[in-house]
Amino acid sequence: METKVWIIGSSSGIGLELVKLCLQSNHKVIASSRNAKKSEELLQLKSTYTNKLELLDIDVSSNESVTKCVDEAFTVFNDLDICFFNAGVYDSMPLEQWDISSFEAMINTNYLGAVRILKPLVSYLEKQKKESRVILNASLSSYFGLPYGGAYSASKAALVNLAQSIQPELLRKNIYLQIINHGFVKTRLTAKNNFDMPQLMQPEIAAKKIFEQFNKPYSFEISFPFILSKFLRLISLVPYKLSFSITKKFLK
Repeated sequence: METKVWIIGSSSGIGLELVKLCLQSNHKVIASSRNAKKSEELLQLKSTYTNKLELLDIDVSSNESVTKCVDEAFTVFNDLDICFFNAGVYDSMPLEQWDISSFEAMINTNYLGAVRILKPLVSYLEKQKKESRVILNASLSSYFGLPYGGAYSASKAALVNLAQSIQPELLRKNIYLQIINHGFVKTRLTAKNNFDMPQLMQPEIAAKKIFEQFNKPYSFEISFPFILSKFLRLISLVPYKLSFSITKKFLK
């Protein structure tokens, strides 16, 4: 039986690479982003995988767009096995450059975007009467705030807390919720960072690690790379005076 996957946030980076991996594995894929139907990369894939790939535009900051797109997604292949929420925005701002509109955009997309998706999505998945999986792409910054990235880190920490709070309810509905806490990935987002990024990954590597989870036994949290994830988990637990002495070295 073919696996049917919906990837939200698929026009570049991890999302685009995950679309490629799914198609190469003979999955049926819905690729969504703000301008999915105009994306050169997605249109090129569509020309190759005509019957396997569908493109749907979505603006996760709009209630109307989300509701419309969720309805459309469940008419494309009749049902879904996996939904991967990868929509995200990021801005790096020292305190002197804080911009409230940037804070609002990150919270509105990274956190509230998932909130908008989840309620109508779960309603459809529950009616399928079969096991399904929802994967939320968070970040290791949910463990410990990034230098100059307070708004982004806060939005990802909120996303993880949301997942933890609703996981028991979803399990009763046969919906398996997962979070991905990954490290630094070389994308247009991390290009904004003005500090050293340890264990920086190519998006192809991160996408492969996420894709591998599709067929593995269920685990609520997937975190990588190993060393960085354990390090950040550790400094989130030690007294702040000690953790600050480590993290302040990232500042420039």
